[in-house]
Amino acid sequence: MGGFRDRTAVAGVGYTRFSRNSGVSTLTLACEAVLAALDDAGLTADDVDGIATHRVGDSAAPSLVGPALGIHEPSWYLDQFGGGSVSHSVVGQAALAVAAGVAETVVCYRAINARSEFRMGGTGRALPVSPEVQYQAPYGYVAPPQQYAMFARAHMSRYGTLPEHFGRLAVIQRANAVRNPRALMRTPITLDDHLAGRWIAEPFRLLDCCLETDGACALVVTGAERAADLRRPPVLVSAAAWGGGDSFLSGGRADTTTTSAAELAPRLYRQAGVGPADIDVAEIYDCFTYSVIVQLEDYGFCAKGEGGPYVASGAVGPGGELPVNTHGGFLSEGYVHGINHIAEAVSQLRGDAGDRQVRGAEVALSTAQPGYILPATSALILRKG
Repeated sequence: MGGFRDRTAVAGVGYTRFSRNSGVSTLTLACEAVLAALDDAGLTADDVDGIATHRVGDSAAPSLVGPALGIHEPSWYLDQFGGGSVSHSVVGQAALAVAAGVAETVVCYRAINARSEFRMGGTGRALPVSPEVQYQAPYGYVAPPQQYAMFARAHMSRYGTLPEHFGRLAVIQRANAVRNPRALMRTPITLDDHLAGRWIAEPFRLLDCCLETDGACALVVTGAERAADLRRPPVLVSAAAWGGGDSFLSGGRADTTTTSAAELAPRLYRQAGVGPADIDVAEIYDCFTYSVIVQLEDYGFCAKGEGGPYVASGAVGPGGELPVNTHGGFLSEGYVHGINHIAEAVSQLRGDAGDRQVRGAEVALSTAQPGYILPATSALILRKG
């Protein structure tokens, strides 16, 4: 896999407005985001020969997005089932297709009406997001906050992780969102605000949970040499890893305080030729505050059980040793099912993140959901071109 390193690049990013009610279809959102990403790169739909997305329930399929944009004969496409756990594999597989010469320019996107249409907890759906839900529904155990709360409670019991650790992360990410004009939530919060929030599923309060969001985000992936001649500075794909592990829903992992990211991380770092100490900025999947804390451990930024104190130390805040979720993350910017994390990493490495820019950022980690609906996870390491 060493031959894959830095051969491809993200050449453009695009967003729609993030909202609680887009008023349009996911197809419209997808097309808007893709066109914005192409414009950012200085390209048009005529330059595209690959299309990729992932989905759970709601989807703007490549077979619809392509014709809507005038892309009638793509040489490669991907329409992958899976939640946030596969969000980064979509970009990884696009990069692999470009490196292999199967496609020259691939647009990767996620369009989602997760507040006004198919809510992630399952309401509005004719069928559950996963067949495993049928074994949990009779007990009223169906919503993601309920399920993640069990894992968070196990971590608290084993390692002494505190609600204040969760709250500190929420405060840090909101402070980042205040400097992000795209963010849905831009009012500063305090630790007291977090601790005063209503319960969602103990130990999670309102501000521990990501936003239900309508919106779309897209990326343009092409060869590194070609990207260097386009409108924006290229961001190289140094590593892209995805694969197995245990599903939180029905996996065989006895210790739920460790996720499949712990198995993926060594492969990811080895592919990029870097380690945790080389990462300048990290965009870590934050469906809940706890998911960031456990991934900080599993990606090697601190020892197992020390994620909470690491956050409380300020290490992940602005000016810290590892700025995390610099756009506000899913907790405060908006939830676009993984891909807006990658787009923020690209902005940081291009140096165009405005008031939230991390000085000297040259290497970024962006991660997916660590094995929730599917027994898989994925992640990227990106490098300034």
